[in-house]
Amino acid sequence: MARKMKDSGIEWIGEIPEDWEVSKISNVYKLRRTKVDDVQYPPLSVTKQGVVPQLEHVAKTNDTANRKLVKKGDFVINSRSDRRGSCGISNYEGSVSLINTVLEPTKNMHPNYYDWLFNTSLFADEFYKWGNGIVDDLWTTTWDEMKKITIPMPPFKEQEKISDYIDRNVNIIDKVNNNLTQEIQTLEDYKKSLITEAVTKGLDKNVEMKDSGIEWIGEIPKHWEIIKLKNVADTITKGISPNYVEEKLTPVVNQATFSKGYFDYDLKYCNDSIKSEGLLYKNDILLATTGGGVLGKTYYFQEDEEYLASADVAFIRISNPEQSKLVYYFLSTKYDLLNGIFAKGATNQTHLQIDMLANMYIALPNERELKGIIDYLDKIDETIEKSMGLKQKQLSILENYKKSLIYEYVTGKKEVSDA
Repeated sequence: MARKMKDSGIEWIGEIPEDWEVSKISNVYKLRRTKVDDVQYPPLSVTKQGVVPQLEHVAKTNDTANRKLVKKGDFVINSRSDRRGSCGISNYEGSVSLINTVLEPTKNMHPNYYDWLFNTSLFADEFYKWGNGIVDDLWTTTWDEMKKITIPMPPFKEQEKISDYIDRNVNIIDKVNNNLTQEIQTLEDYKKSLITEAVTKGLDKNVEMKDSGIEWIGEIPKHWEIIKLKNVADTITKGISPNYVEEKLTPVVNQATFSKGYFDYDLKYCNDSIKSEGLLYKNDILLATTGGGVLGKTYYFQEDEEYLASADVAFIRISNPEQSKLVYYFLSTKYDLLNGIFAKGATNQTHLQIDMLANMYIALPNERELKGIIDYLDKIDETIEKSMGLKQKQLSILENYKKSLIYEYVTGKKEVSDA
């Protein structure tokens, strides 16, 4: 028998079961206002994965005595829009920075049910709709606004049933996701090992070897040459700092365009008149140059249209396309190295040093071997990327299914069976 539904009066929720009520957040949570220091109360971070002991890389304030108390079981949410989705129930007693809202659950609710509700993307949209600010990055939703948001309120027993059901099913989904993620990483590591072997040792297993004299290259075939990158490249430089315009004139490639491993066509544009040395050519090798987890990410540019590189992108131009592809494959395995001795600056503020990159050594085979190596690596890359792509698609399907499952049960669109 179909469940009887009614209009909740809440735009982002839609219909709810007839026996459900609606309520303001202030009826299920109350604000915890206690100020503490992070000596007596260990610092915590509020992330998209929930509340965790303070992460090493986060920016730390000197005002260590002006923090908010968090008790075990409290719900904590970051009030700023640039931290969208950062929230969760704390399993720790500690302290958080003032940009977070700390909430103590009342007795007439099941905390895990509301944790699932508040972790939906639709709630995140609603939460920030109630905020205020000058620009998007500084848009903030305070408790005074948050407490007025209307939410569904199922009977207590049903809150518990929904929470337990989602817990069980999300746990299963996450295990599958973890397995797929590990399989993708294994394929990525395997591809990297094949590339490293080919660009430093060649394809002939019986060739006589010699010490390259370079730590990150090791032994190479005796007849190969060790050469600095600047002696192979025509250009090694960084992009420009354009003035962006609303009109779709010249598209600008920044490091976010390619740092995820694919070319993202959601681009910004600049005025045609500034075309200069920042113009990219087909077969250019692109590198992300600034920190934050992407420095050293590489991309082999194959676009036919005109694009400009922004200042956070370095590009290497080599007139010989096979040498260019070899250098790309070589650099694609050197992410840790590019983030290490080839970068300078504080954590998350590191920058790739172009002069050091220009003096980086690579191993160069002769033209005959070079073509064979590139053909081999192109086939390897295509095969492994295809397999990884299928697994990434499975991950995407599972992630969408998980979001749908959570939303449909926390809003009562689907009912937990008693069986």
